[in-house]
Amino acid sequence: MNFTVNKEWLVKQLENTEVKIVDCRFELGKPEEGEHQYETSHIPGAFYFDLEKQLSSPVAKHGGRHPLPDIEQFRSEIENAGIDHTKKVVAYDSGEGQFASRFWWLLTYIGHENVYVLNEGFKGWTEAGYPTSKDVPKAKAATFEVNLQKEMLASYEDVREIVRNKRNSPVLVDSRDEARYLGEVEPIDRVPGHIPGAINKFWAEGMEKGSFKAQAEQQKRFAELDKEEPIIVYCGSGVTATPNYMALKMAGYQNVKLYAGSYSDWVSYEENPVAKGKETI
Repeated sequence: MNFTVNKEWLVKQLENTEVKIVDCRFELGKPEEGEHQYETSHIPGAFYFDLEKQLSSPVAKHGGRHPLPDIEQFRSEIENAGIDHTKKVVAYDSGEGQFASRFWWLLTYIGHENVYVLNEGFKGWTEAGYPTSKDVPKAKAATFEVNLQKEMLASYEDVREIVRNKRNSPVLVDSRDEARYLGEVEPIDRVPGHIPGAINKFWAEGMEKGSFKAQAEQQKRFAELDKEEPIIVYCGSGVTATPNYMALKMAGYQNVKLYAGSYSDWVSYEENPVAKGKETI
């Protein structure tokens, strides 16, 4: 499976009305920066989708720092961008990969079967000298029929059951960097550590220079995981786990779910245990 396109392909599609482009640039800690960057310069024809305004719901006591958006509201947003099931959709961010992957996961989750992430993102696009624009596109509103792919999502209750019963399946994969997984540092969440039983696969190791690594390299990353076993990926708030979700699917793993609330949701329940140090399967 391949869920990416390259800039050389996309530049030839700028006049293709069957291809919709979505700008997902965002900067954690500077929530207005992504939209500012979009207003300054973007790929021609791209519609802007903000991580916190359109790709997440407002933060509550539980649900994590970036809860999934209201599905009806998200549907309305993509319909306003002219996206329906006939369109090929390409999402990009600055080149980090996680924000475009969040959009990819959401659109796939509600039933779109033709959505991709632009390798190298906007950085690779501008470095190639490809055209940019300040114009905000207008689209004829489309109609999108939601068909939730419920098998893509793991609930808090699913994860709690795994931990309480000390089950080895599904395998929990923590996508954060190693220091946060080990519990050595925690710059954001209430308590350092990880969900008990989880192994660590840092999401950025599936990327190289803004592009997803090839299938063979993704297979090496997850070599100790059984392709027949179900897997649940999480991160801090359900954003950086999405590149790992994509990488696992690219590597041939079929039964993969995202715990959207992720670690920030898990530790919002004070009674939940956390673990520190490295764990293996």
